[in-house]
Amino acid sequence: MIQKYSQLTAFKAITKASFIANLKNPQSLVFSLIFPLVFVFIFGAFNGRGLNHFTLANASGSDTSNIIYKVISEQPFIKIKYYQDTSLMRQDLERGKLTGIIQLKTVAIPDDTLLPQHYELQVQSTSASASEMGQLVPLLENITDKLEKKMEGNKPNLVTIRQDIYNVREYKQIDFVLPGQIGFSLLFSTLFGIAFTFFNLREQLVLKRFYATPVNRMNILIGIGFSRIFFQLINVLVLIIVGHFFIGFTLAHGFITFIEMVSLSILFLFLLMGIGLILSSIVKNDTMIPLYINIISLPQMLLSGTFFSVSVFPEWLQNACKILPLTHFNMAMRKISFEGVSILDCWQHIGVLALWSLLVYAIVWKVFKWDK
Repeated sequence: MIQKYSQLTAFKAITKASFIANLKNPQSLVFSLIFPLVFVFIFGAFNGRGLNHFTLANASGSDTSNIIYKVISEQPFIKIKYYQDTSLMRQDLERGKLTGIIQLKTVAIPDDTLLPQHYELQVQSTSASASEMGQLVPLLENITDKLEKKMEGNKPNLVTIRQDIYNVREYKQIDFVLPGQIGFSLLFSTLFGIAFTFFNLREQLVLKRFYATPVNRMNILIGIGFSRIFFQLINVLVLIIVGHFFIGFTLAHGFITFIEMVSLSILFLFLLMGIGLILSSIVKNDTMIPLYINIISLPQMLLSGTFFSVSVFPEWLQNACKILPLTHFNMAMRKISFEGVSILDCWQHIGVLALWSLLVYAIVWKVFKWDK
């Protein structure tokens, strides 16, 4: 008797085999589950504050003992930063690192008024934070209105808010965006370029043939690697030039700032070349390269201040962000370009990049392969 072929059984077998294959495929697991969880975790860390986060400082003589100050300082979207050095506070204000400096003081009132007290909240800011002030002041007014109703039963004028805004160099959106985009572009394009180039050269035994020649090994690696670095450096030059002349990107000291940004990019490219060499040596096939690159790159893309400031994160996560090399590259590039800080004054950021480079090339020395 001929048994009838079961399409349902075949369908079940194919579905089961395909499902098991997907579970065993690390790329499917990472891209479909792990990365979405990472995105949810990172954006969930905003703590409901969204991207509106205002950093304020107290002026000397500000009354911090009354309820007005307490209510303002407890707001989740406001961070109070304390300074011992007044000149440093002023410098941060003019560079756009502070939204404003607040001074809360008690104002004398006539004896015949029904109000027990009156306060004046003065917010000093600059044109560098004008857009933030446009959002902050209405929020402060809303806070004080609610406080007036709570304390005085709809009696107005418990708090008067005064703004004092003076002009400094305009801080445009492009001044934040462009350095982040340079870092983002270098990170992905260099890792993909170096990793795939050296993997293919090794698989095709080109590196082994080079190794058999009298040419010094370091010259081989540096020659091939620097050709990729030079190509990426052209992209940096184009981004800075187009950004400055067509979009208004700030170069604080003109050509000197341009040279310093390019020099910092070379250091970062040197670090990324080492990471690419490691990836080209540890993967078994070229389909694994994108997986490893995304594992390395995506957390940095989200946590290194590429698209938004790391200040939106809770403090513990901000500290974690400071470990990442892209964070220090972005911070140094913004300081050099807009603030006009010398590259030598960014020694802390450069030091972190140098330490990462030492670690990476120590690993390259151990794992790099000339053949399969």
